[in-house]
Amino acid sequence: MNSVFVGLSGGVDSAVSAAILKEQGYGVTGVFIKIWQPEFIECTWREDRLDAMRVAAALGIPFCELDLSEEYKLEVADKMVANYARGITPNPDIACNRAIKFGHFLKWARSEGADCIATGHYARIGSAKHDESREYFGFRKPEYSGFVNPNMLLRGKDANKDQSYFLYQLTEDDLAHTLFPIGDLMKQEVRSLAKKFGLSNAEKPDSQGICFLGDVSVQEFLGRFIPLEHGKVLDMAEREVGEHNGAALYTVGQRHGFTVRGAEGDAGQHYVIAVDTRANTITVSNDRLYAARTEIKLENVHWINARSLPLEAEAQARYREAPARVHVEERSGATRVVFSEPHLVAPGQSLVLYKGERCLGGGTILR
Repeated sequence: MNSVFVGLSGGVDSAVSAAILKEQGYGVTGVFIKIWQPEFIECTWREDRLDAMRVAAALGIPFCELDLSEEYKLEVADKMVANYARGITPNPDIACNRAIKFGHFLKWARSEGADCIATGHYARIGSAKHDESREYFGFRKPEYSGFVNPNMLLRGKDANKDQSYFLYQLTEDDLAHTLFPIGDLMKQEVRSLAKKFGLSNAEKPDSQGICFLGDVSVQEFLGRFIPLEHGKVLDMAEREVGEHNGAALYTVGQRHGFTVRGAEGDAGQHYVIAVDTRANTITVSNDRLYAARTEIKLENVHWINARSLPLEAEAQARYREAPARVHVEERSGATRVVFSEPHLVAPGQSLVLYKGERCLGGGTILR
């Protein structure tokens, strides 16, 4: 019997993941990962932990708690604040997956004797010629080598919930010791299974936004750590045309949260095309294409499997956006991505690369 430590968040996706694995004959242990939450935010983790404990009790599996709050603050929250202060927009969900779930949690689970971990992500592990003949709601018990290539990350079957974008920094070794039990399921199937298994959180709403913020806005959170002062909104000719609430709050491509008094002779919709936190200014245009790029450079590039350049691929600069066709090459000592058409990108965000349903890896968009 393989031992699997399942990260139980208190939500329905991880709960059903644990239930599926138990029914498939795994030795399942439920683990609630406690992350950092600032003191000025109403505590939500205790309620989530209670929901996770109820799931473990309903399934009759062991339950334990892993406190990674210090690691989360240092490796996710602090870095997020520092990046906002620099005027770039980070993605804390990607950082959390790399550092916490598939970093500290996976390492701890292995040290405790687990063969692998499992999470409630909508993603799959296998070969590009994915075997669709599964015995149980699209899932069968894998033995690491149960797929042709168990070190490949694939999109989840539910296109609306696919979370491979947030997992592009995983390694082949991570994938060899990870299971995504609901990756072949649609969301409605997951909720139906939760009812079948008698889980109390079957109808619990999905979490939204940054997990540790709860109902607190990014502006309210950042205001506790970064001096936020009203500043000038500039047009393309560097004329003052409005006011904003603090440059660190804005992302390239954003079209709300600031006032414009008729820049470039047009008081209609405007888009942020540049952020300068040192001068505390943002620059806007009523033409969205000024925020778009035909070529960008990537830093911190990570390939899940060995990869040679150049290559043709599809790319996502945001979660759930339609993939864009790109050409990726190594030039002048940098990884460069050329879009087939101008594409809206934001410095600090991740550009994730795909070949069909296979996630190749990605990198961080440079200014």
